[in-house]
Amino acid sequence: MREIIMFMDIHCIQQVPPSNINRDDTGSPKTAYVGGALRSRVSSQAWKRAMRGVFGDMLDSSKLGKRTKGVVTLIADSITSKRPDLAESAEGLAQKVMAAAGFKVKASDRAGADKGSLATDYLIFIANNEIDKLADLAIAAFDEGEDVSKMKKEVSAIFHGPQAVDIALFGRMLADAPDLNTDASAQVAHAFSIDQITPEYDYFTAVDDCASEDNAGAAMIDTVGFNSSTLYRYATVNIDVLRDQLQDDSATVEGVVAFVEAFVKSMPSGKQNTFANHTLPEDVVVTLRESQPISAADAFEDPVRRKDGISVSRQGVERLGERLNDIRVNYGEEPVKAWYVATGGAVSSLNEWCEQVSLPDLEQSLKETLNAAYSA
Repeated sequence: MREIIMFMDIHCIQQVPPSNINRDDTGSPKTAYVGGALRSRVSSQAWKRAMRGVFGDMLDSSKLGKRTKGVVTLIADSITSKRPDLAESAEGLAQKVMAAAGFKVKASDRAGADKGSLATDYLIFIANNEIDKLADLAIAAFDEGEDVSKMKKEVSAIFHGPQAVDIALFGRMLADAPDLNTDASAQVAHAFSIDQITPEYDYFTAVDDCASEDNAGAAMIDTVGFNSSTLYRYATVNIDVLRDQLQDDSATVEGVVAFVEAFVKSMPSGKQNTFANHTLPEDVVVTLRESQPISAADAFEDPVRRKDGISVSRQGVERLGERLNDIRVNYGEEPVKAWYVATGGAVSSLNEWCEQVSLPDLEQSLKETLNAAYSA
């Protein structure tokens, strides 16, 4: 089979109404200065978390993972479901498995039902199929009278097998067991607004429904920060690295297509009940490249300002198209394949080299292109 190195870039222009989807340590929306102008910002971590939530609707759970401190409980539950007769020994076996992997566990000090349960010192990104395989290993060791805590080689082999799609995409870093780390095949940029923003604050009050008639005034007074902006969002996937980690061509194609849909349709959940800022991008550009990933963030160094009859988002779409076209012409960066989705109509700077499609058609064409590349 022919080896290929191919990068997929995704660019989005997305208008977000008054919202606070990603807060800083003061509770206000995150910001950044770009080109000397204050912009709204959404961290890559916030959007990757939202994407992982969407993956669950598109991919089988056996192909996904969990980030948790409660790995011991997950392994113990798997042991118990497979062998109910080991219910009383399950937690101890799970703890020994984690010891073999190099992780320290202790009683959780979190409030609620988790208090006192065994937990790792930090969040561990572990695949659902790894949990089941570790449980199987613990059961086999018990049946054979072996100490699973000494089976480091066998435990390591499970972590080094084919990765879950989300772990392969976003990576796994384990401070206590660096040999089990997984390099991320995807990179997600911090989204930033293409327009300059002014932080705003919503002053609100709440009234006690059961207060007496002579008890006037609010029972609660507070403020919440927000802003409205049009974001430039960018992500890239090293498809060849993803393929190496998944060790399966069809799983690679499925993962890439799922990444596109999750990136386009996800939204961080911060303050959603307050603002209900459920929007989709006005523009999506997807390119396949053999050379390197290329962001178009520099198209928005100068903030976009509204013009009569032309929205900020539409100007952003045009600027994005012009910058990507400039890169193509001046640097000789001709994509292997490129598509774009634009809800506001065709974009002249993209039409020459980029096919305008709907998102379902984009995903289907992307799938066909990658399948053809791997079958060549």
